[in-house]
Amino acid sequence: MSDGQEIDKEIEIPNSRGLLFALCAVLMFSVMNGTMFNIAVPDIAKTYDLLPSEVSWVMTGYIMVYAVGALMYGKLADFYPYKTLITIGLTIFSVGSIVGFFSVNYGMVLVARIIQAMGGSMIPALVFLAPIRYFPKERGKVLGIVSSVMAFASGIGPIAGGFIAGTLTWRYLFLTSALIIITLPLLRKNLPEESTNKGYVDYLGAAVIGGFIASLLLGITLGNVWVLCVSAMFFILFILRTRSIEKPFIPPHLFKNIKYRTTIITSFFTITCLFGMMFLLPIMLRDVYGLSTMSIGFVLFPGAMSAALVGQKGGTLVDLKGAKFVLYGAMLLLGTGFLAVSSVSGLAVWLLSGMVIISYMSFPLVQASSAELLSSLLSKNETGVGMGVFNLMNFVSGAISATIIGKVLDLFDPSFSINPIAMGGASSIYSNIFLAFSMIILIGYLQFRFFFHKEG
Repeated sequence: MSDGQEIDKEIEIPNSRGLLFALCAVLMFSVMNGTMFNIAVPDIAKTYDLLPSEVSWVMTGYIMVYAVGALMYGKLADFYPYKTLITIGLTIFSVGSIVGFFSVNYGMVLVARIIQAMGGSMIPALVFLAPIRYFPKERGKVLGIVSSVMAFASGIGPIAGGFIAGTLTWRYLFLTSALIIITLPLLRKNLPEESTNKGYVDYLGAAVIGGFIASLLLGITLGNVWVLCVSAMFFILFILRTRSIEKPFIPPHLFKNIKYRTTIITSFFTITCLFGMMFLLPIMLRDVYGLSTMSIGFVLFPGAMSAALVGQKGGTLVDLKGAKFVLYGAMLLLGTGFLAVSSVSGLAVWLLSGMVIISYMSFPLVQASSAELLSSLLSKNETGVGMGVFNLMNFVSGAISATIIGKVLDLFDPSFSINPIAMGGASSIYSNIFLAFSMIILIGYLQFRFFFHKEG
């Protein structure tokens, strides 16, 4: 694979600042959509009298489709103009939002979220590929700005979601999400004109990998061995399909590059825990502390805003110190943060809010450093699918995390904490999960140190 020399030629764009602003605007709406619904999960569960594992599909179903869609859009981005893809994506997303606003039952809510995901999964493909395609000389800086916007939006999202769901109802979150369509004219104005390139997309392979992901998550949620067997069958079919055609949906040689593979695995570990934290905290704050939806938003706000401030410097730090250095630091920071949250679970809510800051701060650093590291390992004609795999693994990790955590909360209610300095009692299950997160981060850190430097 190339080390990135092939993508150094910068495509001329009408207005680079205008394009960056447009990218940040659409990303703002996209991230807020996720965090707003995250904060409203307890309210949706209450409306339909759902168990944690059942309501987790508001996030899990969305992320499941989002994951496959992000990979598909990434693949298509190697052949089709961004203007075309973003027009289709944002239109579908807005239609899903309108459907959700008029939903009358939980099934309709899930359908709306799936339609949203089918369109919205275009956004990470666009946002993570744009710095590579349009800003190759300022890749780290632009990725840092993007990460900062993601963090800022994740901070505004809980407040906005709490206010909307608290003063109106959670259904109005769908109506707010539909406003993303206003970014389309700005994006179309500033994206350069590009021609369609000839290429082959293995749609059958995409369908098989989609079946694998869906059945895997469904099997974990239901605890059904037979569904997991179906998942294994889909995986075998995908391997056979990949080996039987010249241009498979995911080129297998991508994973023969040990640096690419190791970075993907590291990202999987970190995003699993970050998504798990975002899913778990609102439930914990409702169950243990008895907070309202709006109060939950205010508790999470300081952590998300601190991440926004760190994100502003993240890209510059990547350019100055290197992506590997920043990724190491981000993982250490993340593991420390999870250990801190595990230790103070059940104590004063202001103390918990302070400890959450440590974990949130690592979010933009992980995203910027991982994306920069991977982009330097991809050749020009595989940038879309290579970064698409990155997005796929990130969102699958988030879906698996939410699914497993929902199941753990259903089945376990311990009265003791494994962490010896934790409070115990009603907060024990949450303390134990955050302790497990810190162990997962440690494993990710060690495997990255060992394998990334093994080659070359």
